[in-house]
Amino acid sequence: MMYPVIRKLQQKRVVLASASPRRQEILSQAGLRFEVVPSRFKEKLNKASFPTPHAYAIETAKQKALDVARRMHQKDLRAPDIIIGADTIVTIEGLILEKPVDKQDAYRMLSRLNGKEHSVFTGVAIIHCFSQGKPPAPVCKDAEATCGRALTCRAVVADGQLDVEISQFYEETVVMFSQLSEELLWEYIHSGEPMDKAGGYGIQALGGMLVESIHGDFLNVVGFPLNHFCKKLAELYFPPGAVGLQRVKHDSIPAVDTFENLSEEEGAGLDRRGSQARGTQDAGHARTAESLPPFPTGLLELIAGFQASKALFTACKLKVFDLLQREAPLKAVDIASKIDTSERGTGRLLDVCVALGLLEKTERGYSNSDLAALYLLSDSEFSLRGFIELNDGHTWAAFTHLESAVREGSSRDHQAVGDEAEGLLQDSCPGRDARLCFMRAKHGLAKLTARQVATALDLSRFSSACHLGGCTGALAHELAREYPRLKVTVFDLPEVIEHVTCFQPSGPQTEQVSFVPGDFLKDSLPEADLYVLSGILRDWPDEKVHRLLSRISGSCKPGGGLLVAEVALDEDPRAAQPGLLRSLSRLLQTQGGERSLAKSRQLLQLHGFTDVQVARTGDVLNVVLATRPAT
Repeated sequence: MMYPVIRKLQQKRVVLASASPRRQEILSQAGLRFEVVPSRFKEKLNKASFPTPHAYAIETAKQKALDVARRMHQKDLRAPDIIIGADTIVTIEGLILEKPVDKQDAYRMLSRLNGKEHSVFTGVAIIHCFSQGKPPAPVCKDAEATCGRALTCRAVVADGQLDVEISQFYEETVVMFSQLSEELLWEYIHSGEPMDKAGGYGIQALGGMLVESIHGDFLNVVGFPLNHFCKKLAELYFPPGAVGLQRVKHDSIPAVDTFENLSEEEGAGLDRRGSQARGTQDAGHARTAESLPPFPTGLLELIAGFQASKALFTACKLKVFDLLQREAPLKAVDIASKIDTSERGTGRLLDVCVALGLLEKTERGYSNSDLAALYLLSDSEFSLRGFIELNDGHTWAAFTHLESAVREGSSRDHQAVGDEAEGLLQDSCPGRDARLCFMRAKHGLAKLTARQVATALDLSRFSSACHLGGCTGALAHELAREYPRLKVTVFDLPEVIEHVTCFQPSGPQTEQVSFVPGDFLKDSLPEADLYVLSGILRDWPDEKVHRLLSRISGSCKPGGGLLVAEVALDEDPRAAQPGLLRSLSRLLQTQGGERSLAKSRQLLQLHGFTDVQVARTGDVLNVVLATRPAT
């Protein structure tokens, strides 16, 4: 079964989208000839958004292969015939373990695996690339997302269109670790072997001494499920229902000639035009998997996405993560007793949080995941609890009016929407002023992005800065930390400034930051070499924006500058999801319109800021530095 498939690939240009020496060795020993083009895909997919660990591994493998397909098509104006992508992960108790970042991380991984059973998943994507001239097969429009089982999809590159067909699968192997001493674990870690291997061990080398038993494919644990791969190729090139293929029973592997008389169209299980081999079936025959449309995993997750959000919001509101940070592990009955909820409902909520990657579950009970400990505690440095409270109350209520806002271009009954949202926000922030909730939300988001904004462009020539509407000063403190000579003033409304004390960090840079109450649309602006705006230009109405920029321009000295940080709104909607969703929220709350980067640049130049520099920070923000002429 396997050898004819490998033989058939000898005439094709095959590329392995992986730098793994183990995968290269496995495929080479199988007789496959291929090139190696390592993928540059950044493995930053949100693990919590996938229903299963293997879905995450499959999607990562697919994105690795698509990255190579695009790059080779752009470089050579043609892609190879076949690209193979793979991703191996280790999972235990719902937690995905990839490659350790350092020795301490390797120790944490191996300690978690020690004496326990875990699963090794490898996701594999096999991409067939077709020239642009061929009629495209049916397209899965969600190919860039997480459609999971897409049989056929189309990738778009910079200079044209590349048609691809994707087959993907996964293999699972169950591995049992021996109970090992801490001394032995550290001896293995100091060998250096764990550092480039998923889960922190390599079964084919020294790591084999850690393993008591395995159930499944050994090569899958090494890094590539060769047996399943060859079976999948056989399904693709010699499917049972392929037109013109006579099924003959053999006692052994049939001769290569049995297959070699197939034409290119007949032999390909993935028919390039989605026609005869898929589209026509005898009336009495059942539909095969190849004839069915792609399973819409990503779409189904999107439809039910609000349920996951509400589960997170509820767990935060009930202070589940705060409780578990103090007393974990706890069983569901104990948690229910401490937060005054039903045992049945609490157990279900906790299990959902485990599935979302927010909690971990063992025989001893539930505890916070690393993600929850970092972002979901009330008092953590990078807490997003304020942002969660804002979305649970204000934003959730506002989006119930989205249909009418889309029909009319804005929320007609803006006051009614505001009153309803304000009431829900008060429910989400019991005992606290709603303004403080907004401040906590802004502070949490600013802490995530302040470092990127402060370092995006060189600001060393400025000695003083004023952040207009700077709220809690999160960005101001980051600017002070990055530029020790810079004095930063935060200028915001008096009712905001009165609450800032509880948000202030400790450290010497706090002396560089001061807070001044005032209204930047009415009062005189503090003197500064550099003014800073964030989240204003893109959403405000034209009249207010021109008024504000005119005031800043009038206060700005020759050679002075304006630093602007805004949520990115790209021409390609797929690259601008955060900005586009925020623009929907603004449609419900304001009368302003979104401005592209080009329009913002024109606005700045109109007000005398002739030199405009732009930097993109990650996938979220554009940072613009606009300066006035020195003379």
